[in-house]
Amino acid sequence: MQSHLERSWPADLPKATALRLVRDSEAVLRADATGDGRDRWPTVFGTSQAGAGTGAFSRLRIQAVIARRDGSSRQAVVHLVWAGADPGGSYAEMRVTDIYFTRTSTKGHSVWTPQPLH
Repeated sequence: MQSHLERSWPADLPKATALRLVRDSEAVLRADATGDGRDRWPTVFGTSQAGAGTGAFSRLRIQAVIARRDGSSRQAVVHLVWAGADPGGSYAEMRVTDIYFTRTSTKGHSVWTPQPLH
């Protein structure tokens, strides 16, 4: 599945940037799906949701992931394919989530910030 994604959507970000976006997106997805770590992502979950309860999924597993530009050098999207068990215990694979990032520069340093989930 990973190689299919990479062949279908050619890389267009510097490798270090793509790796950072992938790592951050995996953490955002885990926070959203399980409820753990939401306080680390106030731009995504807000401050009122940061510590709010638990997410609906367990046994989360990332199956494939790629980071690519999203129309400009200041925007990127990370496409995640994942599996997890819902609250009823049903385990499903091939779930898809896209996490969008916006790049800002401060004092010559670029920061990629995840945007609220749709």
